[in-house]
Amino acid sequence: MTHSTDTRPARLLAAALAAAERGWHVFPLLPGTKRPALHGQSTCSRTGVCAAGHQKWEQRATTDTDRIQAAWTHAPFNISIATGPSGLLVVDLDRPKHKGNADAPDGATTFTALCERAGQPVPDTYTVRTPSTGQHLYFQAPPSVRFTNTAGTLAPLVDTRAWGGYVVAPGSVVNAGAYEVINAAPVAPLPDWLRRELQPAPKSVGPVTIAPARNASRVAQVALDRECTAITAAPEGQREAVLFKAARSMGRFVAWGDIPRHVVEDAFQGAGEAAGLKAYECRSTLRSALNWSILTARPRETA
Repeated sequence: MTHSTDTRPARLLAAALAAAERGWHVFPLLPGTKRPALHGQSTCSRTGVCAAGHQKWEQRATTDTDRIQAAWTHAPFNISIATGPSGLLVVDLDRPKHKGNADAPDGATTFTALCERAGQPVPDTYTVRTPSTGQHLYFQAPPSVRFTNTAGTLAPLVDTRAWGGYVVAPGSVVNAGAYEVINAAPVAPLPDWLRRELQPAPKSVGPVTIAPARNASRVAQVALDRECTAITAAPEGQREAVLFKAARSMGRFVAWGDIPRHVVEDAFQGAGEAAGLKAYECRSTLRSALNWSILTARPRETA
């Protein structure tokens, strides 16, 4: 009689139980994938944990060893950690996904630059390497703040997972490889500087007030006021694009000598931050857009 030599079920079960021992709420992912292996609302039987109504994956994630044993002895499921219920905020440092971006900095490089800008070292915390050679940095989320997921808010290729999100746990395996612990340090508290960067900027209670510049033409001042209003009113997801367009529009007035560059930068920086953009996002967008606009501005008489 032949015996199975596949040790995956036992290894995955052990990894799921180890995560639960840390107080991390886990749920199964389809074998070899990152997709939840849980029924949806349309197929819910309204029994068990769903007896009082359909429960989504974040609600069904568990540290209950009996439930974990029952699930992972059924199939070699990968393991997911629901970050919110687990009290975690995980920083996901990704790699450029397109081969044409081979020279672009990856998430780890960008995150290191963020730490340097904050005058802080890269945190020493529990870290998992992903199959794409990215990294997951685990932090204890402060209980007083309910953080949600972000995508590129901190910087390109630097995402976060908190309430409403999950990460694939170490021990899981997909086609590209395995999720492996590369730093078994204790999970560090979320650094204060990172907490400040992730907390939503307070919304402006009214329009941004701009003091008229003494040496700006009336036309340039009116244009600046109009663009600032557009920036502060821009919906989430479009704010940086609106700021970029506004800076390109105002660059010609700077090139013509109608308004000093620093006046435009100060006004747009305030409007962008009031709209909810990070300070560094405003600065980098303004710099590139104004540089381009000033360099390519047509003479006034031909504009």
